[in-house]
Amino acid sequence: MSVKPEAASALFAGPFALATLSAPDGPAFPALVTPDARVIDLHSALGDARSTVRHLLEDWEAVAPRLTALAGDGTVARTPLAGYRVHAPVEPRQVFQSGANYRQHVIDLHVAHRAPGDDRPEAERRAEAAEIMDRRAAEDLPYVFIGLPSALTGPYDDVVLPAWAEKPDWELELAAVIGRPAHRVSVEEALDHVAGYTIANDLTDRATVFRRDMPQIGTDWLRSKNAPGFTPLGPWIVPAASVGDTGDLRLTLKLNGETMQDESTKDMLFDVARMVSYASQSARLLPGDLVLTGSPAGNGMHWGRLLRDGDVMDAAITGLGAQRTRCVAEEDAS
Repeated sequence: MSVKPEAASALFAGPFALATLSAPDGPAFPALVTPDARVIDLHSALGDARSTVRHLLEDWEAVAPRLTALAGDGTVARTPLAGYRVHAPVEPRQVFQSGANYRQHVIDLHVAHRAPGDDRPEAERRAEAAEIMDRRAAEDLPYVFIGLPSALTGPYDDVVLPAWAEKPDWELELAAVIGRPAHRVSVEEALDHVAGYTIANDLTDRATVFRRDMPQIGTDWLRSKNAPGFTPLGPWIVPAASVGDTGDLRLTLKLNGETMQDESTKDMLFDVARMVSYASQSARLLPGDLVLTGSPAGNGMHWGRLLRDGDVMDAAITGLGAQRTRCVAEEDAS
């Protein structure tokens, strides 16, 4: 699918962003995109064999200044973005996902799932939940689990809703893209390992989150989150230096034009640095890996409206551009 007109006019922070593009019937290539929707093919511009965005991220400290210079060099050949297909901007080796990381979202869930016999007023239950969230932010740890790179798809690609998915839901998230290997890094060091940021919509089938055959096992993220194409990503990776402070970025998701999610990252319980640091305590984060930071209030379960065939999702995050994806029901193979 070629880039949509809406995406061509979408601006992002800073002088350039990284993308993975392809011409019709051509191979994918790493590209530098400028805010005026022009493209520099980095294969030819850099004059080396680095063939993917991930390869660029593996040498990010050296490459980033060269990209900044290219963006400001008016003599370098550029082509219009329109007509290119926009893929997920990077192919990570690892995807770290997060749950229960937005204060208001978790409070809403706490209030909605009232225990049997709990007849207290909503205000009292909401105050209790708020106290729990504040204590968790101060004393507890983030909730991080593993996703599959095969679930990623482009920011304008159709999302196929599997026939078995009874309650497919949206989850707009800020995603940090790793630029330097990170293992057991401190919170203070964590952001030095982030090359940039992008948009992720981490779809979830709510009906399969919890195992029904063995409830004591708990959550089943493999089945509920990792169908092919369940994580639209991009359109761009915007360098961290251009994004600046991630503590107050606005996330908005519209379903068929109606706003469903509209929240700031300042509602996070654990900020980006704490998320990256925490994930690195167990795993070795590699260049190109993604750290998704959770989704704010306003998911489909909150509204009592799940995704259906033909739905269109428009998602945006401050400074990172926008994505548009259309839901398509899986064809019945019987």
